[in-house]
Amino acid sequence: MLTFTQRLSATVDATVSFTLSLTAEERTRTRHRFETPDGQDLYLRLPRGTVLHDGDLLQSEHRDVIIRIVAKPEPVLTVTSQIPINLLRASYHLGNRHVPLEVAPDYLRLSPDPVLQAMLEQLGVEVKEEVVPFQPEVGAYAHSHVKAEV
Repeated sequence: MLTFTQRLSATVDATVSFTLSLTAEERTRTRHRFETPDGQDLYLRLPRGTVLHDGDLLQSEHRDVIIRIVAKPEPVLTVTSQIPINLLRASYHLGNRHVPLEVAPDYLRLSPDPVLQAMLEQLGVEVKEEVVPFQPEVGAYAHSHVKAEV
């Protein structure tokens, strides 16, 4: 079994052995066992509070294997609006419920939830079901790096 204990800097020029596709929830697990498609066991033993992002590199404890983390497509609700204030209101109400949320200039994205979908539609925003990579915001007090895209 390969154990991965540290994240490498994104600027490191390294040969990647393989990729590991993880959902948003899986990318928050610091102690977890995964199995690759070819049946190899991997174990993450990362510092508590680590949140992995699409493109992150992890190095094995013996420093002989490097893997790239890929955000795995998963079911989500994508929220849009032609009226910016409606998108802001939706963001406020979702944040008030502590919902993991991906925030972009022209959309919000969250895990599927029929109750929240109904609330959002009542707020006058458009809600579309999709299967795409989900990259929710890291908490304000998180100790890992944040990748911002503007």
